Amino acid sequence: MILRKYRLRKGLSQDQLSVMSGVSVRTIQRIERGKPASSESLKCLAAALDLDFTILQGGDMMTNEATTKAAEAGLSDAERDALEFVDDLKGFYTHGLLYLVAIAILGVWNLLISPQHLWVHYVAMGWGLGVAAHGLSVFDVIRLFGFGAKWEQRQVDRRLRR
Repeated sequence: MILRKYRLRKGLSQDQLSVMSGVSVRTIQRIERGKPASSESLKCLAAALDLDFTILQGGDMMTNEATTKAAEAGLSDAERDALEFVDDLKGFYTHGLLYLVAIAILGVWNLLISPQHLWVHYVAMGWGLGVAAHGLSVFDVIRLFGFGAKWEQRQVDRRLRR
């Protein structure tokens, strides 16, 4: 996560950082997700970002969600919110793309197997409602079921009192 922070501060994409550092994009993705990395990879990335190697080496120790959250503590609230929004947006786009591909495949299958009875529109409508609800929650048009930050805080407070 710390690599991602510095990469974004420099305004670089993962591809650009890969070219600058000589480290593969896949390795950069793994490191940004908190997976361990070799010292050589971290040295190349640190050099490309004009950082001290020890900064990235400290981020290399993050292998689970709890330590990743601890590393995010160094981020400002605006940076944390932006990263969270980008993750949510990526999930929504992935969901939408999966929907389109699956409905296209099911549509072709429906036409080949039983063209006299079109059932694919039922699947498209049901799943489409799910995609729409996902989009509305990502863009904060609605808060589904009230599970926002206030609800989370109440649940944490309730649990800590026990």
